[in-house]
Amino acid sequence: MKNLGQRGRGQCGGGQRGRGQRGGLERALLSGLVLALLGALGSARGCPGVCSCYGNTTDCSAAGLLSLTPVLALLDRDDLSSPELLDLSRNRLSGLRPGAFAALGGLRWLNLSANDLGARPATSDDPDAGLSADAFRGLWRLRGLDLSSNGLPRLPRGLLAGLRRLAWLSVAGNRLAALERVSFEPLVALRQLRLEGNAWECDCKLRDFKLWMEWLTYREGQVDAMRCSLPGDLTGRDIRGVPAEMFSHCPRSPAGEGPAGHGGPAGPGARPPCPPGRIGSNDDCVRQRYRPASVRRAHGTQIVAGVICGTVCVMMAVAATYGCVYASLMARYQREMKGRGRPLMAECGADTDPEDGRTAPDSPPPRKEGAVLGYRISSF
Repeated sequence: MKNLGQRGRGQCGGGQRGRGQRGGLERALLSGLVLALLGALGSARGCPGVCSCYGNTTDCSAAGLLSLTPVLALLDRDDLSSPELLDLSRNRLSGLRPGAFAALGGLRWLNLSANDLGARPATSDDPDAGLSADAFRGLWRLRGLDLSSNGLPRLPRGLLAGLRRLAWLSVAGNRLAALERVSFEPLVALRQLRLEGNAWECDCKLRDFKLWMEWLTYREGQVDAMRCSLPGDLTGRDIRGVPAEMFSHCPRSPAGEGPAGHGGPAGPGARPPCPPGRIGSNDDCVRQRYRPASVRRAHGTQIVAGVICGTVCVMMAVAATYGCVYASLMARYQREMKGRGRPLMAECGADTDPEDGRTAPDSPPPRKEGAVLGYRISSF
């Protein structure tokens, strides 16, 4: 009987294990089917084969892409699949033609870091070479843009003109030596700017951009270290700590042109207009708006000035109160002295008692000759 019971329990346990294995296999098959359906749905909705699509995110990083054609051809087909985040980092993209992302109007974050956008300069003969000034045309909703580690020697003028909602920008790790102020003035919503890892030449070319950085900091924006590589006496120093007086020898920028050393007309939308009826020219407007921002209106300066002014006002109030009280006491004391017949100011001569201003009773009358009359304040 015991053997039969043990065999029965063994068969029962084996049946349970078999059902458990079948259940696990069914779950694995179901999961695989769901993943396959999701993949098919993503492909049907325009997800490129070299990318991973989930939600409104399209991840095409490290896919070995040489151009955007295989990616944008599928993303443009269905408006419902228009991504909000597009990651194209760690590829081999060497150029962006004008309006490359125009069909992705809903894009909010674009990552183009670690590509080769600075390897070939943009030319009219080859529109696919380099970074075109109109590459980001139509991305009016874009909030974040990463252009770091692309070997960019310069930023085309007007590249950021239409990105008025941009709040985060990185141009770190490139070959930039200077930046133009007019290229960044359209970024009225910018709150964070990354600039590290470039060989900045802290000469007159950066004077106007330094003023713009101070204005951004005044608006509670964040800018990381911008360390100078030239000239030699400023090597390693952050340009934000360089006094503005060091740029006083720089020539004044002509009206209608960019910063010193960068001629040519400003691109469309490169500089916001002056407020109407306030200042005549754009150049005067920009100088007036940026020059005093970081010194007179900085939060630290306002706090220190407020503390000093408050302390001075309190000291003046205390001094005035003390003076009034002292004058009142002196007037009262003088009235009391007059009431007693001993005025505070008494006529005194050679034999006058210094205590009360009266002549001593036992002393002979004072001589009139040669007597010097004067007044002395009696003691308290």
